[in-house]
Formats: sequence, C-alpha cells, structure tokens
Amino acid sequence: MNWTDGSGSYKKERVHESPRLGDRTRRVRSMLPGFDVEGILLFGEANIRYLTGFAGSDGTLFVGRERSVLLVDGRYITQAKEEAADCDVVEFTDRAEGVVGVISGLGLKRVGIESSVITLDSYLTLQDRTAGVSLKPLSGEIERIRIIKDTGEAALLREAAGMAARALAGTLEHIEPGITERDAAAILEMKMRQAGGEGPSFETIVASGSNSALPHATPGAREIQDGDFVTIDYGTVCGGYHSDETCTFAVGGVTERQAAVYAVVKGAHDKAIDAVKAGVSCKDIDAIARTHIDDAGYGAYFSHGTGHGVGLAVHEPPRLSGRAEDFLEKGMVITVEPGIYIPGLWGVRIEDTVMVEKDGCEVLTKMSKDLRIL
Repeated sequence: MNWTDGSGSYKKERVHESPRLGDRTRRVRSMLPGFDVEGILLFGEANIRYLTGFAGSDGTLFVGRERSVLLVDGRYITQAKEEAADCDVVEFTDRAEGVVGVISGLGLKRVGIESSVITLDSYLTLQDRTAGVSLKPLSGEIERIRIIKDTGEAALLREAAGMAARALAGTLEHIEPGITERDAAAILEMKMRQAGGEGPSFETIVASGSNSALPHATPGAREIQDGDFVTIDYGTVCGGYHSDETCTFAVGGVTERQAAVYAVVKGAHDKAIDAVKAGVSCKDIDAIARTHIDDAGYGAYFSHGTGHGVGLAVHEPPRLSGRAEDFLEKGMVITVEPGIYIPGLWGVRIEDTVMVEKDGCEVLTKMSKDLRIL
C-alpha cells in the first residue's frame, strides 16, 4: 500500500497494541455497517485519545474495517509513536492530502466524517479532493462511543475530583470580604495545578453577589462582600478526564430568604441524586429536580438542564433535560446541578458528578453540599 501526500510516500509505522483500546476500536468498527460507511474520519481530541491513547492537541484518526491510521504533523510524530496504540502512525505535511492519501490508498467509496468537529472549509476541501467518494456527516453517533466509562476511566475521574476538592478546600481560606472574584479564581486554579491537575476543566467560575445570578458568569474585579452568596463552578483534569463540581457559599451570614432558597436547591439536588440508577430516564431526573423547584415557587428561575455527561470532555452525552431521550446505564458519569438565579440579587447552584450504578450511584465529587458560611 502506497499512501502519498503529493510529495512522496508516507513513512508508516505500526505502534504497540492495547487490549483495552483495541476493544474500543472494535466497537467502532461494529458500527460501520449501520452507518453504511467503510470507515470514519475523526478530528476531535477526545475521541482520538479515547481510541488510541494519543493525547496531542492536533491529529486525524481514520478507523476502517480492518485498519486504523493516525495522521499527525511533524510536531507530534514522536509523541504519537510513544502514546498511540492499535493504529498506524503516519506523518503528513498537509492534512487534506494526508487524508486523501489514506482514502485513495484503501480504495474507499463511502467514508463517515466527525462533522461536529471539522470546519466547513475543511469539509469542502476534502469533498473537492475526494471526487467519487461519498463523505457522510456523523456527529452525535460518534460522541456516544464514550458514554459508558470503564474502571480505568472511573479511577481517573475520582482522582480528578479529589484533586479539585483539595484545591478548593485550600482556596476557601482566602475567600473573605475584599478579595476579587478574579483573584479567588486564580488562587483556585493555581492550587488545582499544585494538587496535580493537568489544568482547569473549563474557565473557573467565581461569581459573587448579583453576579451569582448569572449561571456562566466570568470572574471579574468585583470584590466579595459580607452577605454575598459566592458560587464556585470548577474542575481539573487528570489523565485527560475532567471533574466538574459547583458549590455555593455564604460570606459573613445569610438572610432568611437566602437560607430558604439554598434549601430548595439542595432539596432538588438531593432528590435527583437519590433517583439516579440504571434504567431511569434522563428526562425523569430532570423532572424530579425541576418539580421540586417549581413547587417552591422558583421554577421561573431555573433556566438550564439538570445535568450532562462528563469524561474526556467536560460536556458529553447524556443530557439531563426535559427533552432528553436517553435512559441511564451502569457506568455512565453525569452531573446533577439544579440552580435558582434571581436577577439583580443572587443565585445558588449545587452540583455533584456521579457514576450510575445498578441500584443507585456513586458520588465522585468530594465537597459537602450543606450550606457553609465563610
């Protein structure tokens, strides 16, 4: 087989094998007939890492009926040879030409594309250079290959959650009137690094006072004050796997209404987690949390879904919302994160990440969700 990029033959090297990764690849291959394709091109970091072990930030993976090919440029060739398993590693000088070389070298006519990741320009370029080849967009179908976590993945998720919790515990010593949201977030991210995290799972949220009524507030120059609710949404990464947790704290003290609203959110959170087990619909978990908040008179202030999957990406299937169609299965890892956000005043969100079990769930995140006054 001679795969070329227009300037010569690729140097192709078969790397080591991994039974665990091999099983994952075989699952993808078993999906090909249902998609009516001869192979799939993957561009997203999470799926490439899941199937090969390669942790680089740029690459393209082809999974065919019999062979898998990881294409990387010269920046990543050494890393790919060290990390990737169960695939051929090929160095390219032009990505599109590299992909075309694989498709033409294997004589393929129908190829799936991870369409949620590839840009329109890249797709059109491939389409133009693969005349006679049908490129079939595949999106959500591909993301679902990671929906059930194995024991190794669960261990990394637990470790990430533990690192993050230790970092937050150390950060709380610094949260007092006068510190800015931005500085508190910076301290937390530093402590997550010091705890062993590879980096934050997402941009850390520290939102105080009226900013806590914004579900995805950006930490700013506002100084935390007595009487504030402070919502901290944070996580770190371990072995590529993300933690995700939200705690809301009070500073100095709470009013009667603040305590009551916190109790409503905590009740919704607890009821939803108590209902998590294999076989329950994601829609029902959302409804349990939402109904509790509705019954307390705050339904208009709960503006988002109750949760989402977590793994190599911080947001992945399944979703917990009123439109969700999935049912929970043993090994899924999801967040449960109800909230109440009262514009101009403050908000409360409480979030844990849990692993679904046959008759319940394991809470992976570590911080207590009882109301704490700093």
